[in-house]
Amino acid sequence: MAGLATSSRLGIEAFAESEQMELRANFTEEELQVVIRAAYRQVLGNDHLMTSERLISAESLLRQGDITVRDFVRAIAQSELYREKFFHSNPQIRFIELNYKHLLGRAPYDESEIAFHVDLYNAQGYSAEIDSYINSAEYRESFGDWIVPYYRGFASQPGQKTVGFNRMFRLYRGYANSDRAQFGKNRARLTQEVARNTPMPILLPVGVVEGSSGSYGSALMGASGGDRDQLFRIRVVQRAAAGAPQVRRSSLEYLVSYEQMSATLQKINRMGGKVVSITAA
Repeated sequence: MAGLATSSRLGIEAFAESEQMELRANFTEEELQVVIRAAYRQVLGNDHLMTSERLISAESLLRQGDITVRDFVRAIAQSELYREKFFHSNPQIRFIELNYKHLLGRAPYDESEIAFHVDLYNAQGYSAEIDSYINSAEYRESFGDWIVPYYRGFASQPGQKTVGFNRMFRLYRGYANSDRAQFGKNRARLTQEVARNTPMPILLPVGVVEGSSGSYGSALMGASGGDRDQLFRIRVVQRAAAGAPQVRRSSLEYLVSYEQMSATLQKINRMGGKVVSITAA
């Protein structure tokens, strides 16, 4: 796991400091509710859940000990709720990316993993696609029957490829965000990297400049991966030159691509400018 200082700058401190959620024997109702909330948050990609959308029957079975946490995770992912949020509204590749993230806690490693799930869905359908993650040896070894899946992509673990760490940032957009409220909307995030079998660089969350003493707002915090075809508008207040009257500061505006973002922010920092906002153009 990354150190806490690094975790904070990369935007993953919520996961660096979190514990695994496990439902142990002789659990209390309070402990049960903590696990249930964690399962909904993980499987639904931190999306808002209304009370009327909760799977009351599955929750009751879990409470009575008739199903395991793994079965409860399966019930969420097989539900019409999950289909509406992620299956019907996304292209197939994006849906597979999210299944890896929600159910195995990591990003796809290579094109063969994507191809396997495309073929599986086309041959056997939705239920078989979901079950393939939850019934896998990887799921059992990582979470067993009683641990809620969590984002393993931010930690080094046996059998895990290091490229998964880089790619997880392409799927992750900050703890306060959800998988249905991101830049890029429903487009697949890993198509180019996976097809070329190359890792992507890990950048600081947009709005943080290497070596600076503070952060530049939070409009895009957590968007570490960025969207490569997206333009961003950076509004800056430039300090007056040395010796000049401190009456008025000039305002500047930069229109930059994702690739230019880091270099532009560092340039602004060197010039003593203050970023007022960063928004999608």
